[in-house]
Amino acid sequence: MGTTHLMVWMALVLIVGLVGLIIVRERYRPLLALLIVLANTALSAIPSILALTTGPQLGVFNIPHLVGDINIKIDSLSAWFILIINFTSITGVLYGSGYLKTYSHLKTNLELHWVFYILFHLSMVWVCMFDNGIAFLIAWELMSLSSLMLVIFEFQNKQTLKAGINYMVQMHLSVVLLTLGFILLYINTGSFNFEAIAQMSSNKNSIWIFVLLFCGFAIKAGFIPFHTWLPHAHPAAPSHVSGVMSGVIVKLGIYGIFRIIMYLRHDWLLFGEVILLLSVLTALYGIANAAVKYDFKQMLAYCTIENIGIIGIGLGIGLMGIGNGDKTMAVLGFSGALLHTLNHSLFKSLLFFGAGSVYQQTHTRNIERLGGLIKKMPVTAMMFLIGSMAIGGVPPFNGFVSEFIIYNGLFKGLLGFQGISQTILLVLTITGLVIVGGMSLITFTKTFGVIFLGNPRQELPHEPKEASFIMLLPQYLIVAAMLSVALVPQFFFSYANKVVSAAFAIESAGSAVSFAPMVQSIASVGKISMVFIVLMITIFGIRWLIVRKRHSVAYETWGCGYAAPVKKAQYSGQSFTRSFGLLFSFLKGKRTSERIQKEKLYPGQYSYSTHYIDILEEYFVAPLAKRLTFTLNYFQFIQNGQIQSYVLYGLFFIILVFLGTAFNLIY
Repeated sequence: MGTTHLMVWMALVLIVGLVGLIIVRERYRPLLALLIVLANTALSAIPSILALTTGPQLGVFNIPHLVGDINIKIDSLSAWFILIINFTSITGVLYGSGYLKTYSHLKTNLELHWVFYILFHLSMVWVCMFDNGIAFLIAWELMSLSSLMLVIFEFQNKQTLKAGINYMVQMHLSVVLLTLGFILLYINTGSFNFEAIAQMSSNKNSIWIFVLLFCGFAIKAGFIPFHTWLPHAHPAAPSHVSGVMSGVIVKLGIYGIFRIIMYLRHDWLLFGEVILLLSVLTALYGIANAAVKYDFKQMLAYCTIENIGIIGIGLGIGLMGIGNGDKTMAVLGFSGALLHTLNHSLFKSLLFFGAGSVYQQTHTRNIERLGGLIKKMPVTAMMFLIGSMAIGGVPPFNGFVSEFIIYNGLFKGLLGFQGISQTILLVLTITGLVIVGGMSLITFTKTFGVIFLGNPRQELPHEPKEASFIMLLPQYLIVAAMLSVALVPQFFFSYANKVVSAAFAIESAGSAVSFAPMVQSIASVGKISMVFIVLMITIFGIRWLIVRKRHSVAYETWGCGYAAPVKKAQYSGQSFTRSFGLLFSFLKGKRTSERIQKEKLYPGQYSYSTHYIDILEEYFVAPLAKRLTFTLNYFQFIQNGQIQSYVLYGLFFIILVFLGTAFNLIY
């Protein structure tokens, strides 16, 4: 069966699924949605696996009198992202079928939700399949609109609607930039296909095409200063949607950037340095904001920005490697970026699923109101801890693998470059990446410690309990995938190497051999760490078997003679990160009053609070939006509600077209 036929079958499955979701009973909709996602996963996975193992899978879809022939192309790069999309979408629908049971009273919301979920999954797959710019933009817009409807699941909430409108505006800004880029590409080459970028010589137009397309994709990916939709959309969306969006949809911005740079034929070094610098700033900015947030879903959104920065560092290293003729550096950079794309999709969806379980049981996202949940939700706590260690790059988990490869690319470039400017840039990048890693550990130590350890800081409406099995099952699957990457990195690196070799015409036979010692070292670290963990589990397991039948009595921990502990006296997220917040004062911590001075030993009644703002949103995006709104208000008279005026607008446009044609101004 050819790629074109598979495309038709996917569309048929979608149509049948949409009809089925409308007519089937409410209790069976999650199961039907799962079956539809599984069916389209199978249909798209077949050509993707063939693309990774044998070669690109090509097809043509003809729509006469509209856009003509649409090229369908699944190469190794498309296949890598399609497989990530499929796995994350399956885990998302599994988790969502359990998570949304508490929303059974919102029948219309649930019906629309599953309709848009299957549309969202397939549109993401189509984005990776279309080579034609017009078809690509249609799939891109379909993906943006369906994800918007998923974000505003609880549209009855005004804050959710506000976050949805913010998301919609920024996604359409992305579409505008991409459309302008493709139009300019067509004007210069006569083609809307991505491959036409390779025909562009080094001139001003080619630079503008790259800038427009890069900015359009950067908005979706979440590079600063295009990141401001993430901290609003992720907390507003249901947690399984947040997991899929953070795990996959932002990666399609990375896919688009990968796609345009693989056809670059000039200025590799310049673009590489720009992307590297932007990525370091993105990673630092993302994790610095995440460290001081108390809304755990908003914190995870900023961590997504941080990891997009890490992926971007890999892209910058790869471009600089090509620009300097260093194939080893290029392979390390691009392969590290691809692997971190996979790894982030795994541990970030795991973290969002854990956060969703906590929110479902406590009805709050503020970590300052939580505590001691490890006693009530031990499995969720363990899953969240594994995700926290993985995102911090701690072995034996998968985050260590991709970050280690990116570090190797940085050091390879540092030892091979002669120019002082590139050396300084790489040294600063290494330093920034080290700081990011340290701040990531601080962030998740604070989050896990405050949420799961200690005692409850406030009385909750009801007693929390462990999440249901259907919500834990996808987390088990994700952890299994994470450990497979960590323990068998050779397998995943070899395919990442194939993707890079095919995309950038780099020989893979010799490079695979030269990278073998590095990959073996990664595998050895992972295996040794895993042996240590298994040994610890075994020791505690043996101890439990020995003492489990003994009578035990629990007593209060000795409190230094203080017999009346206060729950609020525990470390809070605020106290944990206060020194960090003061050190990074550029985050503009806002206080309702001054801090209590050390010399005031016995102050009277005192109120004190701190919250942190996103300075780019506060001082760049918000003023720009206000100025734009102020300007557009002058044109409100156009939308006056009078049909006669709207008819005149149409006639005026027709007259303009006629005059333009008559005077040869329009051809």
